[in-house]
Amino acid sequence: MEEFTEEIIPERAPDQPEVQPALPPETPQEEESIADKVRIISPARLVLKRFFRSKLSIVGLCMFIFLLLFSFLGPVFVPWSETEVDYSGSHNVTIVSVEAKDENGETFTVYMVEEYTGTINSHASAFTYSNEGENSRLHLFGTDENGRDTFVRLMYGGRMSLLLSFLVVIIYTVIGVILGGLAGYFGKWVDMIIMRIVDILNCIPSLPILLIVGAILDGVGIDQSVRIYYMLGFLALLSWTGVARLVRGQILFLREQEYIVAAEALGMSPMRKIFHHLVPNVMPQLIVSMTLGLGSIILYEATLSFLGLGVPLSMASWGQMVQRATQNTEILQYYTMEWLPAGILIVLAVLSFNFIGDGLRDALDPKMKR
Repeated sequence: MEEFTEEIIPERAPDQPEVQPALPPETPQEEESIADKVRIISPARLVLKRFFRSKLSIVGLCMFIFLLLFSFLGPVFVPWSETEVDYSGSHNVTIVSVEAKDENGETFTVYMVEEYTGTINSHASAFTYSNEGENSRLHLFGTDENGRDTFVRLMYGGRMSLLLSFLVVIIYTVIGVILGGLAGYFGKWVDMIIMRIVDILNCIPSLPILLIVGAILDGVGIDQSVRIYYMLGFLALLSWTGVARLVRGQILFLREQEYIVAAEALGMSPMRKIFHHLVPNVMPQLIVSMTLGLGSIILYEATLSFLGLGVPLSMASWGQMVQRATQNTEILQYYTMEWLPAGILIVLAVLSFNFIGDGLRDALDPKMKR
């Protein structure tokens, strides 16, 4: 027979506290489940989250995307080209009459159309067509004095203005980062030489120098279609001083930080310490400088066009379209669609660059907590 044992549990005194059973230690599976609940955000995602938190940043980004699509994708959907002229304004017909005789000796007159040419459809109103019939094409913003479609020239003008501004800003930013980084890190005679060059260039007025350069380029026979590239390239060589001062000042402060001392202890080369550790910490200030520079270069291109040193009339840019109106009071007063949209696009471009720059500055700044 099976034996049954009875476990005797001692009674607890009334004043004795109840003893809780010991909990088993947490297993590794439970620790992993807790870790899975913690979401780790990468630095890039954190920057994007901060950037899109600002409403002005989103507005600036939307305006910039609109300008890019309008300038680079828009011409695909427009039936006009940049230099195409509309000759459907009116027609000149030259008729020549010739008298002839038939087999019976009777005289008759033969009329021959010797010339049939169309005149330029200049200063056409907005939302008008080139001609009647199946081949009619719409002029959304009308035409200019040379019969070219204003709307499509706005698109090609955006290409020119945006490409020039990005090209110039990239060139002078790279020069400024290299020279400013060398001056701030090495100091002593390297800093002295580079800063004296900066002082000399800051004393040179850029606009009169560009006028002289434009006259020299015309004298040596440089084609007008590439003259603007030479002039803005020369402007980039004069504009790197602000970036160099900015980078130098930041590196003078950052090179005494603990992580640079640790990099020196690890035996890193100076170039690696400058461009891998110091320059990335100056990026928020550099981005603001670059975005402000993009707007200023567009305005510089408009100024050069106003002075007659911009792109030739066969090509289009926003500054050139505004310049033609300022030199012709009739266009300025009666044909606002030929210059007002270009001025609005310049304002939108400058505002979008400024909004994006402010948003990126706040998003990339590690000191920002919100």
